[in-house]
Order: sequence, then structure tokens, then C-alpha cells
Amino acid sequence: MIEAEGLAELHTHLGGSVASDILWSLAHEQGIALPVKDYWEFDALVTVSDPRGVQGLDALDAIYHWTELIQSSPIAVERSVHGAIGGAYRSQGITTLELRFNPMKRNRGGERDLDHIILAAIRGLDRASLEYPQVRAGLILMMDRTFDRRLNEIIVEKAIRWASRGIVGVDIAGPRPGGARYDYTQLVPMVETAREAGLGVTIHVGEEGGATGREEIGEVVEHLRPDRIGHGILAAENADLMRALREAGIVLEICPTSNLLTKALPDEEAVRDTVRRFSEHGVAFTIATDGPEMMRTHLRDELELLRRIGALDEDELREANARGHAAAFLGRAPVSTRL
Repeated sequence: MIEAEGLAELHTHLGGSVASDILWSLAHEQGIALPVKDYWEFDALVTVSDPRGVQGLDALDAIYHWTELIQSSPIAVERSVHGAIGGAYRSQGITTLELRFNPMKRNRGGERDLDHIILAAIRGLDRASLEYPQVRAGLILMMDRTFDRRLNEIIVEKAIRWASRGIVGVDIAGPRPGGARYDYTQLVPMVETAREAGLGVTIHVGEEGGATGREEIGEVVEHLRPDRIGHGILAAENADLMRALREAGIVLEICPTSNLLTKALPDEEAVRDTVRRFSEHGVAFTIATDGPEMMRTHLRDELELLRRIGALDEDELREANARGHAAAFLGRAPVSTRL
């Protein structure tokens, strides 16, 4: 049984991984002005509460606006990381967990010291490790596609500085500026610096954008050579891309319910076809939630969904979970923490 070895969750955002009741308390403790006064209205505000989902990633970003605002203090970040790790183990038996977040989206535009935000996350990680020693957990710092080059460089520098304390990798996400194709080649020096320091590299790409999204996947594989790709589902439409992923040994982080709720995939049939194509073409992947609390799902729900729709059988689900444990950035020894 999968449960015997514990579950592995490699793609979950801190802003989507904290229970609404914790966020509600944090908002009130910090005196944050909320647009609603009733808890259940708040719960709907910080989750994808409509089972039909949201109208694309811009609508999802509007939800993240609130969770990131609430998490924009050292105490809120510490409690959020601690709560996300403990919740993952208690509710799902997750024993390998990597949480990702952008520290610059939690420092009130520079009002809070960035190192204090990152160290708060590390304190939450340390507290959780004492309470839940069964869980291997690490933090991934995220760059953003709307940031200028220097801001993204600073995030990588911070990731390297604190690599010995539980920062295990770097990522990039966020809206494309103006909806245009993003130039991933500008990240090459940053990614190489992170890789040389022993950090893992995962890149959000290929979740949306049709032909443009597929071109971006090709660019990322060729120039960035990441260990993993967040989503990457558009590659299922192109045999050459799937071959490139397979040959590069890149692991996709597939988030079925999230893709359905954001309309990245139109229906369960599309989910099944996408996952089957990856499986049949030898593309490595693992299963994740993207943010269990925000998406109102859990990792076991994701596995059951794939089993129910005929995307993966029990052995394939077990393989995907084992791959999650193996593909984790946890346990890599940082080469250097000085810049």
C-alpha cells in the first residue's frame, strides 16, 4: 500500500496550504482589514469555493492576494509553515513535503526585512520537525515572472544564503507580464548559480498558453535544464517535447484538481488523456495538490481521482508516489551558503 511508505507532496504553495481557520486568526491578530466579517464568507474568499472552479489563473491570483497578505509578517509565516507541515502529516500521512513561497510577496513591498521573513519560515520548519520527526520537509523560494531581474537575483541569493537551514530549491511562477510569452532564458545565470550551490531547480511552465506555453516548455528544457517542472501539462500535446523531457530526466509535478479548477484542463477526460500520454511516453511525473486548503482537496483525493477516471492503476500510483520521494530536493547538501 502507498500509505505504508507515506505520501510525497512536492508541489504545494504556502499560500494555498494553510487552513482557513489559521488564516482567519492570523488576519485578526495582525489587524488586517478584511472585506468580510463572517468566517464562512472568509473561507470562501481564501479558497476555490465554487466547485466549478475559477476563470483562469488571474482569478486564482486574486485569491492568493489575500493569503499572501495575511502571511506578510514573520509570525504569520512561521505559523503558516508550521501549520502546513503538521496538517499535511496529520490529515494525509505525508512524510516528504516541500513548501514553496515567494518571500518578497510577504514583506509588504519592502516594509519587512526579507531575511526576517525567510528565517521565520525556517523557524516554522524547525518547530514542525520537532513535533513531526516522521516528516522530511523543506522550503523552496520562488522568483516571479512579474519581477525585474534584480529582484529575482536577490531571491536566489537568499536561497543560497539559507540553504544550510532548510531552503532546498528555487522556482519561478506568477502571471506573464501583459499575458505575453515569458523569456525564460534571462533566468539562466540565476538558475546556474542556484544549481552550483547545490539547490534543486523547479520551474512553473506549460500550465497554460497553448502553443506559446508549449514553446516555453521547450525553452525551459533546453536552456534551464531544471530537475522538475511545475505542471508542464501542455507537453502531452507534443511528442517531441515528451521525448525531450524523458531524455533530460525531468520530473513533472502534476496537480489534477488544480488544473481542473483553473480550466487548464477542461474535464476529467482531459486529465486522464494527459496523464496516460505521459505514462505511455515514459515521461516521469509525480502527483501533487498545488495547495490543498485553497483547492479544497488533499493528496489522497488526487490519487483517488486518477484511479477513478482510469488515468493510473494502483501500481502506477505507487510508482508516482515513490518517484515523489526520490525526486525531492531534500537531503541535498548545499555546496556553499556564501555569495
